[in-house]
Amino acid sequence: MMRPTLPPLLGLAVTLLLTPVPQALALEGDASAPIQVEADRLELDDQAGTAVYQGEVRIQQGSMKLQGERVEIRRNDAGQLSRAIATGGRAYIEQKPAPDADLVQGWARRIVYHVAERRLELVDQAELHKGDDTFNGGYLEYFLDRRVVQARSSAEGVEGNQRVRMTLEPEQQEGQ
Repeated sequence: MMRPTLPPLLGLAVTLLLTPVPQALALEGDASAPIQVEADRLELDDQAGTAVYQGEVRIQQGSMKLQGERVEIRRNDAGQLSRAIATGGRAYIEQKPAPDADLVQGWARRIVYHVAERRLELVDQAELHKGDDTFNGGYLEYFLDRRVVQARSSAEGVEGNQRVRMTLEPEQQEGQ
């Protein structure tokens, strides 16, 4: 008896977040690591190019983790992953970009990962940690390749005015 094949979108959803990550920006084994997905429910719409996971969703591939009450995966017309959107009371994303780099962690009510642009949007009660440095605000945008953070107190989808706050730790001098 032949085993049924996975629908194209399910295959895409399973190859999810990090397949296109350049090796210089992720731990060497991340792109070849298995992808683990846990959720209570999955809805696939191959025509629309979406996969929606619901119920304490946990996705991990190597050092990359994405968590939320709901995670929606979208693909473009070429069938490539274009966006992952995690939402919930406190959605979470993390990655260790390189062996000698600090762990990057983010929390927000809505996290949008724009794959082609390698850009994260953290919306509403946003918090980003890069090692000992922290950034908080209504809206944070992090560019993975350039390692640039942009922050605002308000933006679309942000409840109220959430002032930007930063804590930047001084670099340690050698010998200290």
